[in-house]
Amino acid sequence: MGRNRSFDETEVLDRAVSLFWSHGYGATSVRDLERAMGMSSASFYNAFGDKRSLFKRSLQHYLDRSSRQRVALLDASPSPREAIEAFLDAIVEASSQSRDGCLLVNSAAEVAAHDVELGEDVAAGLREVEEALHRAVVRGQSDGSISDRLDAPAFAKAILGTIVSIRVMSRTASGTAYLRALADSQIAMLAPATPSGGRSGGSSGEG
Repeated sequence: MGRNRSFDETEVLDRAVSLFWSHGYGATSVRDLERAMGMSSASFYNAFGDKRSLFKRSLQHYLDRSSRQRVALLDASPSPREAIEAFLDAIVEASSQSRDGCLLVNSAAEVAAHDVELGEDVAAGLREVEEALHRAVVRGQSDGSISDRLDAPAFAKAILGTIVSIRVMSRTASGTAYLRALADSQIAMLAPATPSGGRSGGSSGEG
């Protein structure tokens, strides 16, 4: 029989995520991780194997506690257009509060091009968001709340690209107004056209 672990896995993964997120994969050493997680070398290797294996676990743990929760809200919402707006609002708010960016996006820039397997994990995480956005756009087009002139797959990619941009630009201290403008550029595209050829829900420019 194996020995019971003497640590809380959720807690130590939270600590690993925090370190990878703030320092990056390359700059985080095993010794750094052991100290942050409060584990001996033997316990670390018995539980997680090596830094790369821990990073893979940490990335999934991060996704479970961030983007997958937002995706679940997006899928569950009866108002897909409002849900997309809320999704983008949440990204702007989170990005305005920290210059650490997003572990998934940071990893896309740092490790995805140099490690095929880690790159596939990162791509899968981004694809989960894109597919959820695509589903929401299609639902919104079906209920009339989102413009049917949009190419749903292409627009989902565009929103994802904007989310990535917001996350990257937040690390440059661009300011909340700049991040807000990036999000609003996509939100403005959602509104269906009015009979006069304009867009519903916007300003007429009069008064």
